[in-house]
Amino acid sequence: MAWCLLQNPTLLELKPQCSELLQSVRRRRGGYIGVRCGGPRSQRGPLVKGRILSIEAIQAIQTLKRLHRTNPPNLADLESNTLTRLIKFDLVATLRELLRQQQCALALRVFSTLRSEYGEADLSLYAEMVQALAAADMPEHVDRLVLDLDGIRCEDDPKGLVSLIKAVVGAKRRESTVRIYEHMKKSGYGSAVEADEYVVKVLVNGLNSFGEEALAEELRDQYTKTLPNFSRAQFDTFTAIISATTNQKIYGKGSHIDKSDPQCESFIKRYSTKLASTTLVQ
Repeated sequence: MAWCLLQNPTLLELKPQCSELLQSVRRRRGGYIGVRCGGPRSQRGPLVKGRILSIEAIQAIQTLKRLHRTNPPNLADLESNTLTRLIKFDLVATLRELLRQQQCALALRVFSTLRSEYGEADLSLYAEMVQALAAADMPEHVDRLVLDLDGIRCEDDPKGLVSLIKAVVGAKRRESTVRIYEHMKKSGYGSAVEADEYVVKVLVNGLNSFGEEALAEELRDQYTKTLPNFSRAQFDTFTAIISATTNQKIYGKGSHIDKSDPQCESFIKRYSTKLASTTLVQ
């Protein structure tokens, strides 16, 4: 471009009208020319907020859709080569973008690669998969996903577990809901592992909605048995801790409380919803 201007010096000459306009601007602004950069286009935000796709993820999505459309004989190998090159962040982004586009068949392949390359996925991803598969009328794949939950520690992710239970109940999968409860029992949830009250409530409601009142009552009774039984002295002590932690008036011997006691910590964490249900041993 610069060489073209040097070869054609006439292009550098300003027209009379432009020259007069330039001189008037210089007179008004003391010899400085104001230049405004950008505009409304430069202030646009992302098309989809909170969803960032790298170039590698975009290329992987395009490649998967092209392979799915052409269906070559070595489809499985080509898909594996495309997905195994991605890091975990790009795999998760690819999975969610395919779910957004309702490409559930491709999303299942990406989800399988994610689990094989980086171990078990989060329960929240399972919940997103269940919701998309239910919307795409693929209930048999929902049941297969729930079958794959064996070996996953549900107690480590109560929020993801709640999302998964809600998704399975929303998909109207009675057998899968019961299977989730059996998996939780097998892993010691509620006995060896402290149960989360909201998880129990959501699962009980789901079992009741499918007519599984016996299982719902069993879960409720098992959860009630895990509530701590304290003597009157222990109850007064823990009540004092609660009052201290909530900046309320302290009753009892709050100055002699050992907050490092595991039983004490468990009670403090659960007191807000279980204090009224705690059994006092006289």
